[in-house]
Amino acid sequence: RFLFILLGPQDKVKAYHEVGRAMATLLTDELFQRVARQAEHREDLITGIEAFLDELTVLPPRKWDPSARIPPPSCLPSLHRRTTMHPLDQQSHSNGDMAAAGDRASLGHPCNREELERTGRLFGGLLQDIQRKAPWYRSDFSDALHPQCLSAVLYIYLATVTNAITFGGMLGDATANMQGVLESFLGTAFAGSIFCLFSGQPLTILSSTGPVLVFERLLFSFSQDHSLDYLEFRLWIGLWVAFFGMVLVATEASHLVRYFTRFTEEGFCALISLIFIYDSLKKMLSLADAFPINWQYRLDNVTSYSCMCNLSSPSRWARGWGGPEVSLHDPSLLPALSPQPPAALAGLSRTQCLGRGGHLLGTSCHYVPDVTLVSFLLFGGTFLSCTALKRFRSSRYFPAGVRKLVSDFAIILAILTSCAIDAALGLETPKLLVPSELKPTNPARGWIVFPFGANPWWVCLLSVVPAVLVTILIFMDQQITAVILNRKEYKLQKGAGFHLDLLCVSLLMVITSATGLPWYVSATVISLAHMESLRKESSTSAPGEHPEFLGIREQRLTGLSVFVLMGLSVFMAPILKHIPMPVLYGVFLHMGVAALNSIQLTDRVRLLLMPAKHQPDLTYLRHVPLRQVHLFTIIQLLCLALLWVLKSTTAAIIFPVMV
Repeated sequence: RFLFILLGPQDKVKAYHEVGRAMATLLTDELFQRVARQAEHREDLITGIEAFLDELTVLPPRKWDPSARIPPPSCLPSLHRRTTMHPLDQQSHSNGDMAAAGDRASLGHPCNREELERTGRLFGGLLQDIQRKAPWYRSDFSDALHPQCLSAVLYIYLATVTNAITFGGMLGDATANMQGVLESFLGTAFAGSIFCLFSGQPLTILSSTGPVLVFERLLFSFSQDHSLDYLEFRLWIGLWVAFFGMVLVATEASHLVRYFTRFTEEGFCALISLIFIYDSLKKMLSLADAFPINWQYRLDNVTSYSCMCNLSSPSRWARGWGGPEVSLHDPSLLPALSPQPPAALAGLSRTQCLGRGGHLLGTSCHYVPDVTLVSFLLFGGTFLSCTALKRFRSSRYFPAGVRKLVSDFAIILAILTSCAIDAALGLETPKLLVPSELKPTNPARGWIVFPFGANPWWVCLLSVVPAVLVTILIFMDQQITAVILNRKEYKLQKGAGFHLDLLCVSLLMVITSATGLPWYVSATVISLAHMESLRKESSTSAPGEHPEFLGIREQRLTGLSVFVLMGLSVFMAPILKHIPMPVLYGVFLHMGVAALNSIQLTDRVRLLLMPAKHQPDLTYLRHVPLRQVHLFTIIQLLCLALLWVLKSTTAAIIFPVMV
């Protein structure tokens, strides 16, 4: 730290202000800092100022054009060359190097993270992770005492619930309900809570992923074809995966992630984001099948639309349906089709009719008015509300404190508003359905899977082969997500824990396999949404300036609270059933779009469609020719398209390796 004192008469205040600005500019230079730290005479400071001016680009006040763009120098002067030109004594050099290194260290983690350095000892990286994270453990809970964390908990909880229901339903279809929605809820709650308590990066959110789902489907089909017990076979695979994971932790294999480049990170993040966007739109389009729109509706034919209940036997109404002279819309035919009078039939509701074994006849029976339209309005309204309220922080309206509060609680406000609109309309839109009983989805299975008894003894050895594939899948999926979350632009201060995270995931494989619960790994999009909801920004800024990004509120309590609420969701079913599914799909769409906008690939895709004169002043455009930027972007897009095709086939299980 330096203290600069300037004394002079009071009538030169403006000149003193300019001198202070010049001195502040001088002190931003590392070489001048060394000179000032070691100076003993006035001549030493003058020499340092001259060395600074030698490398300075000066613009005369009357010659500067604000619209002119000054190109960067072809090569930046290195500090070593400048110190050679202006030599200092050797002792001063070492002190300056230490001070400069300290200044750089205070700005965050360097590019070559110490978390990824090999120690050459068994479990050396794991021990370093524990030593690095242990001093922060108490603050990981105290730092969560902020209103912003409450908003993050509610937001990520609803996203995690929706994800658990979606993957639980697909797992149930793929495994004949050996794993279903309830298992997905319990597994997510247990695995996520343990991970948040003991992991190296507690901002990570665990979830089932697409490649794991594909593997479960293939494993169940293989077990059925060869008369093997699926859960016991899966238990041995999980045990081998945990063993291989421990070997990777012991040998510090996580240091390999230092070779993951921006190309890999952006390709993986973009693919997962696009999957979220695609799945949310696909779910909404499927509502048109469950609640079909009557495209053939004609106002002039309104008198012919009807739906009646037929309580006769299926054979009789089937014969009536196939007869050439039968019209289902003619009420005069109903006595012939049913032994009861039309008046009695008209008084039955749809549920009563089907409950008595009856059949619905008529063109209006499967038409559900307005539900699909309102669902899409809720879906789009939630997405737009989330986006608009998130940007409300930079609005011109209301005080800064109000804008910040609205922005922090943007997702919750959007969800509550959409739920209120749905309740006011009173339509039977599809709602969130949560299991209300703690019993396995498939009654044929229990809560504990035994390793022996159902399969031959050699199955435990055969399990090594698929376990190797799952180990590679888990390692790549986990570590690519960890690299994305620990990027230096997030300004994380507490460090990462690649080895510790992999250890937690490996040990959780043992427990989830023994209890027949799904396998879990880091979920990229939900984890990015978690970090985005915990952004810290400067509270004061100059008029017209955007707040400065200060970092992420690093703590364990938000993730832990999310997964505890997941476990309690079974008891909150009466409350959660009032949340429309289209609203949650809108939140999913917002998460996918937000994650997609957070990567540089999206900016470079926009550059492809933008004339050169309208392109923003991006740093990499100053140093890299535009043609090379476009070539790099096109190659990334081609690889992304290849990954999308790959994930749509049965080969999707290897897509993390292909990334």
